Amino acid sequence: MNMTTMITLTLIVSVLLMLLNNWLAIMKPNNEKLSPYECGFDPLESAWLPFSIRFFLVAILFLLFDLEIALLLPIPWATQLSSPTLSMIWTMVILTLLTLGLVYEWVQGGLEWAE
Repeated sequence: MNMTTMITLTLIVSVLLMLLNNWLAIMKPNNEKLSPYECGFDPLESAWLPFSIRFFLVAILFLLFDLEIALLLPIPWATQLSSPTLSMIWTMVILTLLTLGLVYEWVQGGLEWAE
């Protein structure tokens, strides 16, 4: 296939998928769905109200465990090396540190949203 055929085919499939989504989507808007959600507080109130710092704790924990995936992604390829022992040791160190951090947060009550 040449380039114009590929571009045309891509455009046709994209337009068809967008039309299919608009046709099949279930749209039942209500006040909850139509209101914007920002940082865990009501956007219609004053912007100077104090907000819960727990929102940021959850965001940081999410980033931490999301980065864990990036650190552990090369492990299947590292096990194919001539000496996979070192990579498996580092994997266990990373998982142990993350598990200890999670247990610490859990014991301290940092994962409980409501007090």
